[in-house]
Amino acid sequence: MQKSVILASAAALVLLAGCEKAEAPAPAPTDTTTTEVPVETAPPETAEASDPATAPHRFASWAGKWTGVEGMYATITPAEPGKYKLEMQSDLDTKGTYDGEDSEHGIRFKRGSEDLSLHRGNGDETGLKYLAGKKECLIVKEGEGYCRD
Repeated sequence: MQKSVILASAAALVLLAGCEKAEAPAPAPTDTTTTEVPVETAPPETAEASDPATAPHRFASWAGKWTGVEGMYATITPAEPGKYKLEMQSDLDTKGTYDGEDSEHGIRFKRGSEDLSLHRGNGDETGLKYLAGKKECLIVKEGEGYCRD
């Protein structure tokens, strides 16, 4: 009887040793799809030349009103390519409109007999206490600057 128990146990071990875990089937290939994206069309070149608002301007992002101290301001309007109209109240007695043009670092313009340039800066660089701490500013010269709020 002891032999039959040993033989039964040995047979069970042999049968179990022959069994292996079945592997999971490989995942089915995923279906890849391509989505079509429409191509943007550029406006015809003739539209750029005839419409100053869409013409190339190096400092187009500066367009709009900039505020200085004590009612001073500068309003920049793009004109023909590379040109701007500047409406400025630069001090209590001087208000005018000036023709500006793209230059290397800003918009160059002439006010009276002075050749000036609007260039990027911050409120601290204007030298004006009221504009101190402002981040987005345009400077004409020390003591004259304009910022966006």
